[in-house]
Amino acid sequence: MSTTIGENGQNGVYKQRPLICSILDPNAWFKPERLHPQVESLIYWRDVKKSGIVFGAGLITLVAISWFSVISVFAYLSLLALFGTVAFRIYKSVTQAVQKTNDGHPFKEYLELDLTLSQEKVQNIAGVAVAHLNGFTAELRRLFLVEDLIDSIKFGVILWVFTYIGAWFNGMTLVILAFVSLFTLPKVYENNKQSIDTYLDLVRSKLTEITDKIRVAIPIGNKKPVAAAATESDKDK
Repeated sequence: MSTTIGENGQNGVYKQRPLICSILDPNAWFKPERLHPQVESLIYWRDVKKSGIVFGAGLITLVAISWFSVISVFAYLSLLALFGTVAFRIYKSVTQAVQKTNDGHPFKEYLELDLTLSQEKVQNIAGVAVAHLNGFTAELRRLFLVEDLIDSIKFGVILWVFTYIGAWFNGMTLVILAFVSLFTLPKVYENNKQSIDTYLDLVRSKLTEITDKIRVAIPIGNKKPVAAAATESDKDK
């Protein structure tokens, strides 16, 4: 299927890549070098303690949201965090008074962190978001208006599969599964890269072969199979 996703090319030019290739290409999904160092450290479990804390806290929060309202979960977690910081602040103040030290505010390091977003960063994020949105909109138009019959049929099959996924899982369950996958799949792929790539190469080749056969059997659309295009090129020579 040639549904596309965006990728920044040279000189910041936005390029389109076939979605089916990206789905079956782990290198398109698992690229540690494209992540912020702190994010990469978390989801690849470079520091087991930090990753475990973030994963556990996030999972507990998502499970709580699935059982209670978002407002209630947010309020209780905020109260818990506020109680912890107030208690720690009082403890440090008492400790400093007893020991007659002047260590200052216990959260001084975090209070001085710069949390502002620069205008350049906001513009970069907005530019990437707009490029992805434009590509997504154009691709939906192409699929729904049947520019290529085979691609539209594949898209219909994917939508049909989603009807079953929607019947089996609710939205919050999918979010939880996605969160768990975020902290597991990258590390699994990193540890088993060679064997996973081998199997996915076989799947890609089979899908390409099947797609080419279907295009030959149903010659409707604006794309020619790779094998057919190569044969015509040889005949021209």
